[in-house]
Amino acid sequence: MRNWFIVSAIGRDKPGLVAELARLIYDCDANLEDSRMTILGTDFAVILLCSAADETAGDRIGRGAKHLERDHGLTILVRSLAEGPRPSVPAPGMRLYRVQAVGEDKAGIVAGMCGVLAEHGINITELASTTRPGPGGTPIYELSLAAEVPENVDTRGLRDALEREADRLVVDVALLPDSQS
Repeated sequence: MRNWFIVSAIGRDKPGLVAELARLIYDCDANLEDSRMTILGTDFAVILLCSAADETAGDRIGRGAKHLERDHGLTILVRSLAEGPRPSVPAPGMRLYRVQAVGEDKAGIVAGMCGVLAEHGINITELASTTRPGPGGTPIYELSLAAEVPENVDTRGLRDALEREADRLVVDVALLPDSQS
């Protein structure tokens, strides 16, 4: 039986952090199954899905993480997944869509778009956003997310709800079938 767990870490970015975390996973006889990593501001952030045959691997990683926290100023969380990983994306009975919103940067864009999805029982599987300079230096906000839409959801009604929220926020929005589904 495989034991599954998530390792997440954040801290000031510097070369070698990914190597240190990967080495910790390897040294604890665990396998790195899936991962996401990025730099936000000045900080590094990573989420690792790991598995191991040995049920003590998660505890050993937790102990080893204390050394990385001390040596590199990281904050590390190790969390067991008692039921193992979820089905692949999109889950059965779901279709994958991409939602993209673009407009002048202002507070509330992510909350508004994600709120509409939540109201329709839609799960967000991936989200990325960025701010870039626009014409005349006005900051432009770009949001892109992947969402699992239940097959019984009326996509026309969903699109209308997203457009109403986009009008309120004064942004452009698109709901597109994702090519990965």
